[in-house]
Amino acid sequence: MSRILHFCRFTAILFFLIGLPTGILAQIYPVPGGDQKQDTHQYMGNIPKGFSEVPYFTFGSGIGIFSPDSLYSFNLRFRIQNRAAFTFKESSLDEVEARVRRLRLRFDGFVYSPKIYYVVQLSFSREDMDWQNTGVPNIIRDAMIFYKPHPKLQLGFGQTKLPGNRQRVNSSGDLQFADRSIVNARLNVDRDFGLQAAYTENIFKRFYTVFRAALTTGEGRNILATGKGLAYTGRVEILPFGLFEKFGDYFEGDLIREQRPKVSAGFTYSYNESTLKTGGQIGIPLFEARDMTTLATDWLLKYNGFSLASEFLYRDSQNPLTFNGTGDVRYIYTGLGQNYQAGYIFPSNYELALRYSRMDASGVITSLEPDIQHFTVGATKYLKGHRLKFQTDLTYELSSFATSVVPQESFYLRFQLELGI
Repeated sequence: MSRILHFCRFTAILFFLIGLPTGILAQIYPVPGGDQKQDTHQYMGNIPKGFSEVPYFTFGSGIGIFSPDSLYSFNLRFRIQNRAAFTFKESSLDEVEARVRRLRLRFDGFVYSPKIYYVVQLSFSREDMDWQNTGVPNIIRDAMIFYKPHPKLQLGFGQTKLPGNRQRVNSSGDLQFADRSIVNARLNVDRDFGLQAAYTENIFKRFYTVFRAALTTGEGRNILATGKGLAYTGRVEILPFGLFEKFGDYFEGDLIREQRPKVSAGFTYSYNESTLKTGGQIGIPLFEARDMTTLATDWLLKYNGFSLASEFLYRDSQNPLTFNGTGDVRYIYTGLGQNYQAGYIFPSNYELALRYSRMDASGVITSLEPDIQHFTVGATKYLKGHRLKFQTDLTYELSSFATSVVPQESFYLRFQLELGI
């Protein structure tokens, strides 16, 4: 009965989106590239007609091919994140990390018509393939086919990020720090397979709203079989002062240096029925299926090189603990996460940024998980925007259980070089 109820809600939202009046172009998680912050099919659609007599190669957002008959386009990008990190506990060096954190290939373009386009993204580093949790090389990150029946509406089928919190939806190559916060790591809804829709509407003057919805398996990337439940996700974004320049609401730091203050507020609801993983779409397998609800809100301000962002994520489950026959326990993390970060990019393209994050467990999880606070300061030198940059950050961690008197202290120092096209 609950599955029918959630499906009806999703269907109602989808029909509402399709029935809205016309307005501006919709977008599903644009990934800016180079100086041209636009989708590949838009970029290649602007190629002078004279070049259509032969296959045309572009070098604006990766490397692209546009067919002579204009029936398809193909664009290739890659990016590398090389990282060195050091963990200090009780004033002594505890761990050294030196590795390729991310190595990815991205392909996108259109087939037959710019209204029908695709996005494929593959990962090749060990952690990026989620080897620890799955035990196999989980290479496919995105495999989406999109259809734009109307300039305002965009539909997609396949596997990609859900419309969750903003920091998760931002590309990991477009961050102010070497990586996302502990809040995102523990509570985000990540990638999933299913149907997605996005709709953008100009309410009046510069006031815009973006509606997103997804009906997915709830089990995450590249699964062999699903459980009996599905995941239902919806998101609304409100932009009262106009659209951000070049999709600036979906990359961190005000690289564009917005000439007017721009604000975006996002609100997300996700219900995952009978999930089989500790984090819904991510994590290790549970011993029994469980339901979980995730709520999120995020706020973003950018103006003249300054950026300020905050996120609040809350997860709840009626019965988060699961046990096997020998008494081992696996559980869904329930609790509240908060993240606040701010940065300023100087005219020299150096950025200084600060971040405060905290995780507060709730319910029966408080005896299993400590409360954690992170205080982070970061510096970035942008050589070519987010495509070529050097980053370093230092984090001070306080970790304590509800029953402990003295919290544990740790330090994390990271250096990261990113290169991509």
